[in-house]
Amino acid sequence: MCGIVGIIGLNAPVPAELLKRANRSLAHRGPDDSGTVILRDSLREEAEIGLGNRRLAILDLSPLGHQPMNDPATGNWIVYNGEVYNFREVRAQLEKAGVRFNSCSDTEVILQAYAHWGEKCLHEFRGMFAFAIWDAQRHLLFVARDPMGIKPLYYFQSDRYFIFSSEVRTLLGTGLVPGSINAAGLVNYLTSGSLYDPNTLVENVNALPPGHSLTWKDGQTTVTQYWDLFEPASTVAAETRSESESQIVAMLDECVRMQLVSDVPVGLFLSGGIDSSSLAAILNRTGFGLSTFSIVFREADYSEAEYSRAIAKQFRTDHHEIMVSQSDLFAAIDPAIHAMDQPTIDGINTYFVSERTRAAGLKVALSGLGGDEVFAGYSTFRTVPRMERFAHAWKNLPAFLRTPVANMFAAMTPASDQNRKLTALVRNGKSIVHPYFLARMLFTPEEQNKLIPAIKRDSAVFSRAEKPLTESVSRAQSLDPVNRVSYLEARCYMLNTLLRDSDSMSMAHGLEVRVPLIDHQLARRVLALPGRWKLDARTPKPLLVHALRGELPDNIVHRPKRGFTLPFEHWLRGALRPVVEDSFRKIGDGVLSSLISEPAARGVWQDFLAGRTSWSRPWSLYVLQRWCEQHLSS
Repeated sequence: MCGIVGIIGLNAPVPAELLKRANRSLAHRGPDDSGTVILRDSLREEAEIGLGNRRLAILDLSPLGHQPMNDPATGNWIVYNGEVYNFREVRAQLEKAGVRFNSCSDTEVILQAYAHWGEKCLHEFRGMFAFAIWDAQRHLLFVARDPMGIKPLYYFQSDRYFIFSSEVRTLLGTGLVPGSINAAGLVNYLTSGSLYDPNTLVENVNALPPGHSLTWKDGQTTVTQYWDLFEPASTVAAETRSESESQIVAMLDECVRMQLVSDVPVGLFLSGGIDSSSLAAILNRTGFGLSTFSIVFREADYSEAEYSRAIAKQFRTDHHEIMVSQSDLFAAIDPAIHAMDQPTIDGINTYFVSERTRAAGLKVALSGLGGDEVFAGYSTFRTVPRMERFAHAWKNLPAFLRTPVANMFAAMTPASDQNRKLTALVRNGKSIVHPYFLARMLFTPEEQNKLIPAIKRDSAVFSRAEKPLTESVSRAQSLDPVNRVSYLEARCYMLNTLLRDSDSMSMAHGLEVRVPLIDHQLARRVLALPGRWKLDARTPKPLLVHALRGELPDNIVHRPKRGFTLPFEHWLRGALRPVVEDSFRKIGDGVLSSLISEPAARGVWQDFLAGRTSWSRPWSLYVLQRWCEQHLSS
């Protein structure tokens, strides 16, 4: 696990100190080792290639794992962030073909796999990764991101430079990227509280989408998709449910075992919910000596200690409880916002858990992230199909009736965030890409019209903002309603909020988080199963629960669903109120002044104080303002 950066100068030098400074900005991601190299293209001497890496040593702790890494036989160089869990199997294939290795690292396996198979090597890897290879013989840069988008990769291109990195902030820190706001990214953020790949909040900085590769050659970039979560030919019809469930059991065991590969200890985040408890159960079968880590609140209202303790006792783990209070969490807010690589309304909890887990001596932790998206654990799996049916019926309502019915609904329903969303569906259904996005919506189209009036009038910006949404809906269209929600949750909320927050907040402390439940082969296999198998009136996430053969106690399976929630409502009305109000006053003076209506933003704050909207709306604007103050110029 690492941080990577690269600068290619076309008819422009790559200053050594600039490359080193960019690499130092990633030190939190890789505190164990550092390296940079500047190459000269043998075909075009006016082209320079600078590569940098910060290393968190997990596999092959020796100096032989140092990056940037060179293959003397081809002249190729690699910088790499991530873990390829099946690297030993891939290495064995290459050794049979006569390839010789100098280290025991997965970095060298990727480098040699590319030399042997070319771009097709991506189909051999199971893991999480973002890497860049300078192909000395073909005079090009090859960049790739893992299928599920667990590891990030961002890039920027001008007429003189192509730059890539694990973090947007590193690109900005080079001084080669103008720090102006991408209006399409701002629309994404106000819509969902996060940025939607490939959009970022910075103009002309793009995220390489999951399952995609990029080739740079002679100043031209080509982005190619090599994998998608849904493969139309992968639907399963011939197998019985029991046969499919047996295969899922085997795949779960395989995925968890595979992700234990490490030369340092591996632990587990244990909340006591179904997902993390499932990982504990599977690891117990392997006989793996497991250390588990749980956050335990002093305040009983927030503590889930009884559940995590029960699982730790049942599976005889070496259990560690990290006792915290609300004041501990409150103190983490400012450093967590500072650690955000892009603004997000989530992630504070992940920052705190990661900080305490790393301080306890752990370097690698397994997480149950993704279980809800793959195994249908959210309420959206029931509500969104109903909303789809409503939207279809609404379209069939005679046009002359729609406006009076919508006005009547708006007038008769109490003011609340949920009712505002429903009003948006009946009034502005055409402006909402799919009901799924309404379920995850932060500010409705009507609210956005007030907040960003100039942007909302720009159809080109709005089209760029909608593009990742419409593409996801298009790819999922042929799926049944439950699996369509699963695809959208994985490619939208999980990708752009959960995975991004997990990466930035854990790597802020040099902690590697692994997510076995979204191994790309497992996720695609589960998505191919009928959606009706994934919902049960009596059992949540039945495919996952049944795969554990009754190993989870009933009080874990049937406990009320509850995330790691923080008391933002209380904080915003109390201790945070002065700093938030001060931040709102600054909106009219900074980089947001020409984009966001200051009176409308103040109106969001007043609506919260009056109880007319939830804390997430003003909190999102506060985070946005603070992030822009720290990272963007006026």
